[in-house]
Amino acid sequence: MKTTALRSAYEQFLDAAAAPDRGVAADGGWNADQVLAHVLSVDAATAAVALGVVSGARPTFDNRICLDSWNLDRIIAEHSGRADLIAHVRSQAAVFCDLADQLSEQTAAVLVPTFLMSGDQLLVDQPLPLADLINGLAGNHLPVHTQQIAALSRVRTA
Repeated sequence: MKTTALRSAYEQFLDAAAAPDRGVAADGGWNADQVLAHVLSVDAATAAVALGVVSGARPTFDNRICLDSWNLDRIIAEHSGRADLIAHVRSQAAVFCDLADQLSEQTAAVLVPTFLMSGDQLLVDQPLPLADLINGLAGNHLPVHTQQIAALSRVRTA
């Protein structure tokens, strides 16, 4: 797989996350740390699926744990602050992209039973090629969270 678009999406996301004055969401949604923790969780889950496929296992992808507030709080608590979260996302993204770069066309085409939620909305409940899971991070997931985190700069923490 080629990860040029994915690497670019990570850089845009990380640039937005590193900007100063990231407040809370006007709509009561996630703050910057929660968005970063969510991206860490999704990336780790996607990498685990990719490694499972490579190993010959039949993994599934279910993003509900990546949305769970307890899990996000746990991830945040394991870091010493936003800069540490950003550094972890950057490091994990590099490893994940290196892994994706090594996937063969056959491996990338393996269908993975997928269950994707966004909030309370069901997005996907069907098998997807592994490549679609990975490319979806660059084409949708990271850009949506880049916009989400960029919007936080316009809202000050009380």
